[in-house]
Amino acid sequence: MQAVLSSLKKHENTLLKLLPLVAFAVPLLWLYLLEAGSFELMWKGRTFQLFFIWLIALELILSWETIQPNNMGKPTSAKTLAFVAALLLPTLYVVASSYLGLNVAIAELSRQSGVTWGESMALSTEYLVFAMFFCVMVFSQFGKKGLKDFSVPAFFLGIVGALYTIDNVFPYGQFTPFQLLVPTTATLAANLLNLMGYQTSLSTTSSMPQLTATDPANPLRAATFDIAWPCAGIESLLIFTVVALLFLKRMPINWKAKTSYFAIGAAVTYLINILRIVAIFTIGMDGGDVQLFHFYYGPLYSIAWIVSYPLIILGSRSLWRKISYKRGNEKPKEPKEAQPFQPSPA
Repeated sequence: MQAVLSSLKKHENTLLKLLPLVAFAVPLLWLYLLEAGSFELMWKGRTFQLFFIWLIALELILSWETIQPNNMGKPTSAKTLAFVAALLLPTLYVVASSYLGLNVAIAELSRQSGVTWGESMALSTEYLVFAMFFCVMVFSQFGKKGLKDFSVPAFFLGIVGALYTIDNVFPYGQFTPFQLLVPTTATLAANLLNLMGYQTSLSTTSSMPQLTATDPANPLRAATFDIAWPCAGIESLLIFTVVALLFLKRMPINWKAKTSYFAIGAAVTYLINILRIVAIFTIGMDGGDVQLFHFYYGPLYSIAWIVSYPLIILGSRSLWRKISYKRGNEKPKEPKEAQPFQPSPA
């Protein structure tokens, strides 16, 4: 027992740093055991929460040497008790929502308030509440510096919850600010389908553009879909913008490099969104599982790119430094000037 206590004391700082990760991993595992199907959905599901865990782990890795937990004092001090309470909040919320009827109450209140997708408001609220709990937890443990260092996972979770809420309240493309970019995205997707040999027709008379794609070799092989902003991947552009800006803000590089990294990442994100629309039409024409792609694999492409992009930036910077260092050490030596011949003394 004494050896265990001694080992815990020795690794106390490491264990404290990992507590925010554990505090969310436990309730998410609990939720998986209760509702495994919700983790098989990207849109209006809990797969985003797994990416949230990944972002926490990434921030811990990047800030491991610089971030230090606050001194909590005695185990019975008010600061320590407040921190322990903050760590328990996500698990207590899962208990309240799953066993004490909190989710049912949220859904019923939302329906009474006229929310179209009232049954989805419980999940939206869960994202927003978890984001708030994470901020409280990080501030209690690391202070203001912790809020800055862990701003990416906090904003990521909060944005997803806000996007879900907007779609619940304003469904079918009714939220005009997000719908503005959809006609352009649909047009580019139609052009790409044309290049692939399909015939397309695009109608933009309603709030949601309607795109039809037909195989000229087989007119029965066709698909028609209305395109709202979630289908066009507008949410991935918003998530990319916030995550990229927060990440690049911390990078010790000049503004030109930051602008270039952001522009490249945004362009790739937008291209993926266009390819998502094209893919869903080809799947629809072949009689594939459109819903599975729409709610899981389509958003997965975008989010996998977004959470990987910071690693790509770090890897490219590291590679460039190695190349620059190698070039600096391998500069060709200038030839020495020939010395005039001097006869040796007799």
